[in-house]
Amino acid sequence: MPIVAHSDLPVFAELAASGHPVLGLEEARSQDIRELHVGLLNMMPDAALQVTEHQFLRLVGSANPIVQLYVHPFTVPGLVRDDPARAHIASHYESFDRLADEGLDALVVTGANVSNPRLPDEAFWEPLGEVMDWAVDHVTSVLCSCLATHALLERSHGIERHRMATKRWGVFPHRVVAPDHPLLAGTNTRFDVPHSRWNEVTSRQVRDAGMQVLVESVEGDFHMGTSADGIRTVWLQGHPEYDRVSLLKEFKREVDRYVMGDLDQLPPYPDHYLSASAARVARAHLDDVAVARERGTAPPPFPEERLSADLDNTWTDTGKAVFTNWLGLVYRLTDLRRGVPFMDGVDPDDPLGRRDHPP
Repeated sequence: MPIVAHSDLPVFAELAASGHPVLGLEEARSQDIRELHVGLLNMMPDAALQVTEHQFLRLVGSANPIVQLYVHPFTVPGLVRDDPARAHIASHYESFDRLADEGLDALVVTGANVSNPRLPDEAFWEPLGEVMDWAVDHVTSVLCSCLATHALLERSHGIERHRMATKRWGVFPHRVVAPDHPLLAGTNTRFDVPHSRWNEVTSRQVRDAGMQVLVESVEGDFHMGTSADGIRTVWLQGHPEYDRVSLLKEFKREVDRYVMGDLDQLPPYPDHYLSASAARVARAHLDDVAVARERGTAPPPFPEERLSADLDNTWTDTGKAVFTNWLGLVYRLTDLRRGVPFMDGVDPDDPLGRRDHPP
């Protein structure tokens, strides 16, 4: 699906430069092709704000070119921002009030950093809840990532996440447990997914609340599920949008925290992420960093280029397939009037058409 550069958001030019199909606004208006308007509620911290735009727009824009995609980034109050991030948002993001008035066909909600043990204690909890409450009634489908999944499951279904003993950090093998679900059409039955989190909801919690689990890790860790109807809400606990180097950059930030004295111990490697040769390079660097800290000398620079040259991406193709299927279902279920679910002849309890009802 070609993305329409309907504003001066820098990521549009970046995607076009990388070869992704991007239409100018006048070119888009001259074509007789249906539009889909997708909101991107970006709650990521400043360092990842624009990277997250690129990651999700790339996944959304990888779908089959049957419509023109207008992606509308916005955010909510209650998130700590520095001056450059506030300026970027002020220049390129839209207001929720305007989007609620004009309507959206679909909504993607990103994760966020938190500072409280309980999500309802976060300053963004109520503004996020306002968006979620509106979206449930006015958007064909909402796709949530990581923290957003935890927040919506708690707010709408009373499912509280719990903190794990160790961080779930790395690239993990997963398996499809609902192979006939249309969101998984064309995907492998086993594939990898990156994770980076201290908290989790479990497959049992999701099933006990009457919802569907679609994908788990091979150990049974929850990754992907949907509301009972199969499409209105989609939850991802992992990060299929991650770039090949996303976990490497997070690893570098953790090493830098150790160097600055914010961590007492060197960070572990992300699980199942580094190749054998990359792990040897990382191990040697961590040894040098530990010695430098003990001696009070400057550590060597992080070997980011050497490590990134030997990393694999084993998740993007599946992530693209899921987003393609998701937007295809949104296209089928959404009326030409923006953001109004198309319900004529569609069973509201089963909008995917898996029970007999008139066409």
